[in-house]
Amino acid sequence: MARRCELTGKGVLTGNNVSHAHNKTRRRFLPNVQEMALHSDTLGRSVRLKVCVNALRTVEKKGGLDAYLTDAKDSQLSLKARRVKRAVGKAAAEAAA
Repeated sequence: MARRCELTGKGVLTGNNVSHAHNKTRRRFLPNVQEMALHSDTLGRSVRLKVCVNALRTVEKKGGLDAYLTDAKDSQLSLKARRVKRAVGKAAAEAAA
């Protein structure tokens, strides 16, 4: 999964460069994707994910990776992120029991 955010699913968009003479040439709009190690409080370890900076801001706003994953829809998460979400859910259920 090159150039795709594993939390939001944001990927490459295409469009046109438009010159002053109104000549159009195709171009790509690349998302600001960084490979980050995000810490999961429930699991007690860090998880390395390719995340766009916009998603990082949202993770911080929600209060951490665990809170973000519990609110996120499975359809927009990558396979790796869905596995982390499932592990966080299991660990939270064991801690509650």
